[in-house]
Amino acid sequence: MEKLIRWSCFVTSAVIVALFLFALFVSALLPDTFLVRQGQNIRVAGMPFLSSSPAGPVGPVASLASGTSYNADLTIAGVIPVKTVRAKVVQRRAVRVCGTPFGIKMFANGAMVVGFSDIRTAQGYRNPAKTAGLTMGDVIISVAGHETKSNEDVADALQQLAGAPAEVVYLRDNVRRTVQLTAVQDASTGTWRTGMWVRDSSAGIGTLTFVDNTTGIFGGLGHSIHDTDTGTTLRLLKGEIVPVSITGVDKGAAGSPGQLKGEFLTAAAMGSITVNGETGVYGAADTAPAGQDMEVALAQEVTTGPAEILTTIAGQEPARYTVQIEQVALNADDPNRNMVLRVTDPQLLASAGGIVQGMSGSPILQDGKLVGAVTHVLVNDPTRGYGIFAEHMIAAADAAYEQKLAA
Repeated sequence: MEKLIRWSCFVTSAVIVALFLFALFVSALLPDTFLVRQGQNIRVAGMPFLSSSPAGPVGPVASLASGTSYNADLTIAGVIPVKTVRAKVVQRRAVRVCGTPFGIKMFANGAMVVGFSDIRTAQGYRNPAKTAGLTMGDVIISVAGHETKSNEDVADALQQLAGAPAEVVYLRDNVRRTVQLTAVQDASTGTWRTGMWVRDSSAGIGTLTFVDNTTGIFGGLGHSIHDTDTGTTLRLLKGEIVPVSITGVDKGAAGSPGQLKGEFLTAAAMGSITVNGETGVYGAADTAPAGQDMEVALAQEVTTGPAEILTTIAGQEPARYTVQIEQVALNADDPNRNMVLRVTDPQLLASAGGIVQGMSGSPILQDGKLVGAVTHVLVNDPTRGYGIFAEHMIAAADAAYEQKLAA
């Protein structure tokens, strides 16, 4: 009997420790803030064992209006505490889901350094920009007091200085810095140069995720537009989106991402880009594109399992293709990588090899709702890629609308 008692105590202690460790593990997977529907508690689709109840005297949850918030205790089966989080009450949202390709024309707010080349001078090869400490990704915003918003602005300012030292103001990691820079004369052309290559604009093809019919704000890409050479996000001066027709697909393979090929149909803009942010590009749509109105899922409603992506691989008409959501990360460090997707659709695999460049922004649909958008392809496995929660893109679109009202 004594041995049985000791064994029972040991088993009980082991179970308690195991449950405690499991609660810590679950806690690390959960964010500190959840959006919740009016009249509902927090329910995480992939964690049916998780319970939620208000922490403190907040009154009936069902009576809380949109815009209010409260603390909520999350527990395992209502017994084992996991985490206290903030719950923000929101209304149900619906947007027009698109999946159509669009062309992007964007001008940066400054000239970004994208490369270096040594200059042959009468004294030998020199590179003043490198010597001064400039690096790829730096954004030149003024030279000798002259604002530089374009490549031409930088070149003109240097020619006017004719080799005189100049204070250059630039941004690195969004921090304003200054450096003294002296151009040298190119022995071949006679022009004054610093040895740095700069770029002030970008153009490409992406996929339109949605348009909010209430505000007229569109969202696309699911990630920022960045310079292809430096990987640095371009600081937006102005931009626009134009209609595109997909003319072909370069099929993806392991180690070699494919891409959509297309042509801009007209110079007439469909809308203006006002935000180039980490969760996508946003702006005001001039015309209402075709699409289907759908409810937007909250992050905790997304679960592993079958889903679809809406994308265009020929012409301008999107089609639905089956995928499998293999992982859902509610507390991901990278806001563009909330989901891992695997393409299962035979037609998309045969035509494109899976996910290719240009599909960024393709809506992800599950249970009749917009749950997110495609953001990246896995270079070594083009059948797989990442997705962002629609909830994050909607929040960014709302911020873009507030910015528009304030302008």
